[in-house]
Amino acid sequence: MSSLEIVAQGLDFPTSLTFDAQGAPWVAESGLPFAGAAPGGKIRRIGPDGRAEERLGGLKWPVNGLTFHDDLFYISEGGYPGRISRWAPGGDRETVLDGLPGLGNYHTNMAVVGPDGWLYFSQGALTNSGVIGLDAYEIGWLKRLPHNHDIPGYDIVLRGVNLETDNPHATTGDRRIRTGAFSPFGTETRPGQRIEGRLPCTASVMRCGLDGSGLELVAWGLRNAYGLLFLPDGRLIATDQGADDRGSRPIGQAPDILFEVRPGAWYGWPDYVGGVPVTDQRFRPARGPQPELLLANHGGLPPEAPLLRFAVNAAATKMDVLPSGQILVTLFGDERPMTGPPGPKIGRSLARIDPTDWSIHPVEAGPFRRPIDVRVHPLEGTIYVLDFGEFEMGAGGVEAQAGTGALWRLG
Repeated sequence: MSSLEIVAQGLDFPTSLTFDAQGAPWVAESGLPFAGAAPGGKIRRIGPDGRAEERLGGLKWPVNGLTFHDDLFYISEGGYPGRISRWAPGGDRETVLDGLPGLGNYHTNMAVVGPDGWLYFSQGALTNSGVIGLDAYEIGWLKRLPHNHDIPGYDIVLRGVNLETDNPHATTGDRRIRTGAFSPFGTETRPGQRIEGRLPCTASVMRCGLDGSGLELVAWGLRNAYGLLFLPDGRLIATDQGADDRGSRPIGQAPDILFEVRPGAWYGWPDYVGGVPVTDQRFRPARGPQPELLLANHGGLPPEAPLLRFAVNAAATKMDVLPSGQILVTLFGDERPMTGPPGPKIGRSLARIDPTDWSIHPVEAGPFRRPIDVRVHPLEGTIYVLDFGEFEMGAGGVEAQAGTGALWRLG
């Protein structure tokens, strides 16, 4: 990676990059209304002169994924509810799958077409760690949808853990409230309570036909599998972002994870991180007591072991396979002090993964603000990196700057 050049700039918080059949790059802007940016996701074609031409707008935000397959773009849209759309330039957007869980901490993420011709996509958890807390109120979605909660993909049995917080909805009387796992805010649970798995669910990878038919669960227990990638041998891997030290059930020092996604497996959320229970002392948070287990039964499945662990709060996002067979992954970086106590900046860089031993190696590549997607050009073999732009969390909330997103090319 001897050279670095700008391909396009002036983008508003882009999240996703793909190439059409002619090799032209296309990017999706999230539509997040930070720093005066207009709300609503957009799809832009990047011309040879670097001009980012808007070709489709009015998408639900945040747009988290853009995939090109057989002359169609597949678009992952968050919001309430989440949906996946497909679109051909010059035509109308068509909804492929609607009614996905939405407006939570995380959303409908990236979609990718598998070697079997199915559309695979990930759905993030609505909460940090299974119980709705005041972090959801601060983020804003609890004010709008107090009935929202996580949905398991497998049948589960609860231990009856209920956590107490202030009640931001209360105006008189008792201003404290107790909330259980997988329940609306203010709803308590009891030991032995059973909750049936159903679709669509949160914290999962699901799949459907390219027309949205035949929705199936692939695997459950992935907190926020933001990036999906099929390897040349057909295996599916996912970056899974670890729980934060925040909310009613904070979890400390939880790393991001790289998993191989196997059908029918359980990946541990909300009770395990990389195969280790959250009751382990290594996950003791700074902002609360040692977390208890929420599940008394999770279908008898053991939690899957990871391929590797990233740094805590690295925010591993998307990845691609290099011509050498190595894997390049973008590390968006921490969002302290929201996600944990103040500390050194982590991520905001690229990393190389060696799949022969699943080791991770830093890459010195350039002055990225928040790299979020990476793609190898299908015709040139060069590497393109999409940068989300200026985005930090301050004491008063988001500190961002619109128009600072950019697309880079690495030689």
